[in-house]
Amino acid sequence: MKGSLQRLETKPFPLEREWTVDGVPVLRLTGTLPQPVGKPSRLTRRIQRFYQHQARCYLRYCQRFLLPLAEEAHRAALAASTPLPLCTAQLRYEVTCNQGGVWSLYTESREVCGRDVTVLRRGDTWDLRTGFPLPLSACFPRRWPVRKTLLARAAEAIRAQGGPWREDWQLSLRRSFNRENFFLSPEGLRFFWQMYALGGAELGVPSFLLPYGEGGCRFPGEET
Repeated sequence: MKGSLQRLETKPFPLEREWTVDGVPVLRLTGTLPQPVGKPSRLTRRIQRFYQHQARCYLRYCQRFLLPLAEEAHRAALAASTPLPLCTAQLRYEVTCNQGGVWSLYTESREVCGRDVTVLRRGDTWDLRTGFPLPLSACFPRRWPVRKTLLARAAEAIRAQGGPWREDWQLSLRRSFNRENFFLSPEGLRFFWQMYALGGAELGVPSFLLPYGEGGCRFPGEET
């Protein structure tokens, strides 16, 4: 579309909150999410509302689910006369593609309470020409077997890498596949599984790359 936005400029807006018990910190939230800069438009207002909503949802999640765990850990430490723990929650983002009318990024939360560590990733890809998110299918020709293609690519990478994968990783790969778990980079489509889906914590968030021009993958809007 002539005159449509090709890039989106943003800046981080901070998230910070601390919860206490009897004046002692038990849970601390820190992080950033993207905020568009420049002249406001329907697109930038929509994106700003989207990530402000994500920030509020994560704050409620910390309040309702993480805080009770942190309070329990605090009480257990008092009873055992051990050092008082401080649970932490961090939310961050990384823009991975900002060109050709496409803005893509991932947001990632990391929660630590004692020895328990949980990382959760979310991918978002926006079409700056329409102002709406792009589905995974936008990166492939019509009727392309997207799921089959990505599962095969991931399986090929896992066999080549080796490592501490679950014994039933092939079954887990299929069962936990999620079409929303992707983002774009200049090199190609990056797709991922959540932490613990395919193995232990040492794997982190397993992610894989399908370069543009391979397996039917193309940059959104480009013809094959």
